[in-house]
Amino acid sequence: MIKREAGFSLVELMITMVVFVFFIAAASQVFTGLLTQFKQQSKIAETNIEGIVGLEILRQDIQNAGYGLPWNLSGAGYTEIVSESVTPWIDRDFNDGPPDNPARGTDVAGASNPPGAFRSGNGYGLNGSDVLVIKAINVARNATCEKWTTLMASPFTSPYNPRKWTPALTPPQGEDLAPNDRVIVLRPGTTDTNGRTLVVNGANFSTTFSGITSSPWPPTDPAETRLVYGVADSNVASLRMPFNRADFYVRRPTTNMPQRCAPSNNIGILYKGTVNHADGLLTELPLLDCVADMRVDFWLDTDGDGDIDWSPTVAPFSPTDDISGLTARQIRDQVKEVRVYIVAHEGQRDINYDFSMGGTKEFLSATEVLGTNSRTINFVNLKTQIGNLNYKYYRWKLYTIVVKPNNLR
Repeated sequence: MIKREAGFSLVELMITMVVFVFFIAAASQVFTGLLTQFKQQSKIAETNIEGIVGLEILRQDIQNAGYGLPWNLSGAGYTEIVSESVTPWIDRDFNDGPPDNPARGTDVAGASNPPGAFRSGNGYGLNGSDVLVIKAINVARNATCEKWTTLMASPFTSPYNPRKWTPALTPPQGEDLAPNDRVIVLRPGTTDTNGRTLVVNGANFSTTFSGITSSPWPPTDPAETRLVYGVADSNVASLRMPFNRADFYVRRPTTNMPQRCAPSNNIGILYKGTVNHADGLLTELPLLDCVADMRVDFWLDTDGDGDIDWSPTVAPFSPTDDISGLTARQIRDQVKEVRVYIVAHEGQRDINYDFSMGGTKEFLSATEVLGTNSRTINFVNLKTQIGNLNYKYYRWKLYTIVVKPNNLR
């Protein structure tokens, strides 16, 4: 018998191909949507991690402001930042020492303008954002600045047991200062006039850790204990200032701007710039991407009653964003709380998202409340600065950091 063989007809093949194409198209749409959502969620998660890590650095540095700062320099001079080309503003405006000290005044005679724990400026950064400057021993990016110890004299003296100057080591031993670490020595004192006085040797206000046992660094009274703070490691030949300084600001880099950020020249990066002792320039650490604005408020107690003031119409304002005229002592006495507001977007562009809420939402705002008083702060106008067709496809967020500094006194 002849076996009959039959295949698919052309019509059947065409129908099958059409069904297959429709299936593939539908599957690809679902896959594309899932991929887009995955990328968006991964970028949001990346932003959130950046916010946690980067802004925690900022929060800790605000909390540490004033740590180890001398209150009286014993007439010693020092130099802070020089003219830094990477930032478009004048960084020396925030110097307490020369060059170009803005002459804020000094606390006591011969103190040579001791450093203020905070300095700030309005309208310096991108989109008129603020610049926050923090001065403390432990805001640098080295392990030495996190170490300290005490220096005291042996209470026994005799021809057979001469007086020995002994640094009291801080446990654990692995955290001890190294012999060539650069350190400063402070004499605690009992009043603001002689409190936290910088010990100097002629024009020098620092020495190596191994050098603190020689005069004049140790105390002359066995009952006195002096404080030794590590400032920089042995790679620094000498200190330009008896503390460390970190500047926080928003600027747009000329290269390597993250591609997920909104395509606008008014979007930048929040940086921490640490002043180098070697040359007075900044070493930058990016903290948060896609930033449009940063504002800093200082909540003050100007009348010394222990409570934060509120004076929205009569100077000095409190809260205030301008402490440029305060001396180091006034900052120690008056600053009770610091608030930092940062506007940034999380994730990347999402055409299925509309931040503008029908075109009515163009900026973020924050309401500050103190007792029965309140005020509203409006931040950068996103529609104007970022662009009408760009800003609404991004998830804008207001980060708020509230810190009560605990190292000012």
